[in-house]
Amino acid sequence: MMYRSGWGTKSGQEIILGVRLHRRYFDSLLSRAVASSWTHSDYVTRDAWQAAIATSEVRLQWDPDHEPNGRALDRRAIQLGLRGAALAAFGKRELLEVIDMTDFVAVQRSHLVEPGLCQLMMPMERIYLPADSSIARHLKLD
Repeated sequence: MMYRSGWGTKSGQEIILGVRLHRRYFDSLLSRAVASSWTHSDYVTRDAWQAAIATSEVRLQWDPDHEPNGRALDRRAIQLGLRGAALAAFGKRELLEVIDMTDFVAVQRSHLVEPGLCQLMMPMERIYLPADSSIARHLKLD
Protein backbone atom coordinates (compact mmCIF):
# COMPACT_ATOMS: atom_id res chain seq x y z
CA MET A 1 0.00 0.00 0.00
CA MET A 2 2.70 2.48 0.85
CA TYR A 3 4.44 1.97 -2.47
CA ARG A 4 1.22 2.47 -4.46
CA SER A 5 0.47 5.78 -2.73
CA GLY A 6 4.06 6.99 -3.06
CA TRP A 7 4.25 6.75 0.72
CA GLY A 8 1.46 9.33 0.97
CA THR A 9 2.86 11.75 -1.61
CA LYS A 10 0.75 11.05 -4.72
CA SER A 11 -1.99 13.55 -5.50
CA GLY A 12 -5.25 12.52 -3.83
CA GLN A 13 -3.44 9.88 -1.74
CA GLU A 14 -1.84 12.07 0.91
CA ILE A 15 -4.01 10.69 3.73
CA ILE A 16 -3.24 7.10 4.72
CA LEU A 17 -5.88 5.22 6.68
CA GLY A 18 -5.84 1.78 8.22
CA VAL A 19 -9.13 -0.06 8.68
CA ARG A 20 -10.19 -2.96 10.86
CA LEU A 21 -13.11 -5.15 9.79
CA HIS A 22 -14.98 -8.11 11.17
CA ARG A 23 -13.24 -11.23 9.83
CA ARG A 24 -16.53 -12.92 8.91
CA TYR A 25 -17.43 -9.88 6.80
CA PHE A 26 -14.04 -9.89 5.06
CA ASP A 27 -14.36 -13.61 4.35
CA SER A 28 -17.87 -13.01 2.96
CA LEU A 29 -16.45 -10.34 0.63
CA LEU A 30 -13.81 -12.78 -0.59
CA SER A 31 -16.42 -15.49 -1.16
CA ARG A 32 -18.52 -13.13 -3.33
CA ALA A 33 -15.63 -11.49 -5.18
CA VAL A 34 -15.49 -11.64 -8.96
CA ALA A 35 -12.06 -11.24 -10.55
CA SER A 36 -11.57 -8.03 -12.51
CA SER A 37 -10.28 -9.98 -15.52
CA TRP A 38 -11.62 -13.14 -17.10
CA THR A 39 -8.19 -14.78 -17.17
CA HIS A 40 -8.00 -14.56 -13.36
CA SER A 41 -11.58 -15.66 -12.79
CA ASP A 42 -13.00 -19.10 -12.19
CA TYR A 43 -15.68 -18.69 -14.88
CA VAL A 44 -15.61 -21.12 -17.81
CA THR A 45 -16.78 -18.61 -20.42
CA ARG A 46 -16.14 -14.92 -20.94
CA ASP A 47 -19.92 -14.34 -21.19
CA ALA A 48 -20.52 -15.93 -17.78
CA TRP A 49 -17.74 -13.81 -16.27
CA GLN A 50 -19.12 -10.62 -17.85
CA ALA A 51 -22.58 -11.38 -16.44
CA ALA A 52 -21.08 -11.94 -12.99
CA ILE A 53 -18.99 -8.76 -13.16
CA ALA A 54 -22.06 -6.73 -14.14
CA THR A 55 -23.99 -7.76 -11.03
CA SER A 56 -21.25 -8.37 -8.47
CA GLU A 57 -20.93 -6.09 -5.47
CA VAL A 58 -17.33 -7.18 -4.90
CA ARG A 59 -14.60 -6.91 -7.52
CA LEU A 60 -11.22 -8.51 -6.90
CA GLN A 61 -7.92 -7.55 -8.46
CA TRP A 62 -4.51 -9.09 -7.85
CA ASP A 63 -1.75 -6.48 -8.02
CA PRO A 64 2.02 -6.90 -7.89
CA ASP A 65 3.31 -6.45 -4.36
CA HIS A 66 6.42 -4.40 -3.59
CA GLU A 67 9.09 -4.01 -0.97
CA PRO A 68 9.20 -0.64 0.82
CA ASN A 69 11.86 0.59 -1.64
CA GLY A 70 9.65 -0.30 -4.61
CA ARG A 71 11.34 -3.52 -5.73
CA ALA A 72 8.70 -5.89 -7.10
CA LEU A 73 8.05 -9.10 -5.16
CA ASP A 74 7.01 -12.46 -6.57
CA ARG A 75 3.76 -12.38 -4.60
CA ARG A 76 0.53 -10.51 -5.32
CA ALA A 77 -1.52 -8.15 -3.18
CA ILE A 78 -5.30 -8.25 -3.20
CA GLN A 79 -7.39 -5.20 -3.96
CA LEU A 80 -11.16 -5.22 -3.45
CA GLY A 81 -13.70 -2.82 -4.89
CA LEU A 82 -17.11 -2.63 -3.22
CA ARG A 83 -20.50 -1.33 -4.31
CA GLY A 84 -24.15 -1.70 -3.41
CA ALA A 85 -25.08 -3.57 -0.22
CA ALA A 86 -21.47 -4.71 0.34
CA LEU A 87 -20.33 -1.08 0.44
CA ALA A 88 -23.27 -0.05 2.64
CA ALA A 89 -22.47 -2.84 5.12
CA PHE A 90 -18.83 -1.74 5.17
CA GLY A 91 -19.81 1.81 6.13
CA LYS A 92 -22.69 1.06 8.48
CA ARG A 93 -21.99 -2.22 10.30
CA GLU A 94 -18.71 -3.94 9.52
CA LEU A 95 -16.10 -1.23 9.93
CA LEU A 96 -14.64 -1.62 13.41
CA GLU A 97 -11.99 1.07 13.40
CA VAL A 98 -10.39 3.68 11.15
CA ILE A 99 -6.81 4.60 12.03
CA ASP A 100 -5.18 7.73 10.62
CA MET A 101 -1.67 6.56 9.79
CA THR A 102 -0.63 9.64 7.80
CA ASP A 103 1.91 10.99 10.31
CA PHE A 104 3.40 7.54 10.94
CA VAL A 105 3.78 6.96 7.19
CA ALA A 106 5.50 10.35 6.76
CA VAL A 107 8.05 9.43 9.44
CA GLN A 108 8.65 6.03 7.86
CA ARG A 109 9.02 7.63 4.43
CA SER A 110 11.99 9.58 5.79
CA HIS A 111 13.71 6.24 6.61
CA LEU A 112 13.63 4.94 3.02
CA VAL A 113 17.18 6.13 2.33
CA GLU A 114 20.38 4.88 3.92
CA PRO A 115 21.30 4.98 6.74
CA GLY A 116 17.68 5.27 7.93
CA LEU A 117 16.47 2.06 6.27
CA CYS A 118 17.38 0.06 9.36
CA GLN A 119 14.95 2.25 11.35
CA LEU A 120 12.02 1.63 9.00
CA MET A 121 9.03 0.22 10.89
CA MET A 122 6.60 -1.93 8.95
CA PRO A 123 3.59 -3.91 10.17
CA MET A 124 4.09 -7.58 10.90
CA GLU A 125 2.70 -9.48 7.92
CA ARG A 126 0.94 -12.82 8.22
CA ILE A 127 -0.46 -15.01 5.50
CA TYR A 128 -4.23 -14.67 5.49
CA LEU A 129 -6.09 -17.91 5.01
CA PRO A 130 -9.88 -17.78 4.82
CA ALA A 131 -11.57 -19.90 7.47
CA ASP A 132 -13.57 -21.68 4.76
CA SER A 133 -11.43 -23.69 2.33
CA SER A 134 -13.95 -23.12 -0.47
CA ILE A 135 -13.05 -19.41 -0.37
CA ALA A 136 -9.38 -20.29 -0.83
CA ARG A 137 -10.32 -22.42 -3.86
CA HIS A 138 -12.49 -19.59 -5.25
CA LEU A 139 -9.50 -17.22 -4.97
CA LYS A 140 -7.17 -19.86 -6.39
CA LEU A 141 -5.03 -19.80 -3.26
CA ASP A 142 -4.65 -23.57 -3.17
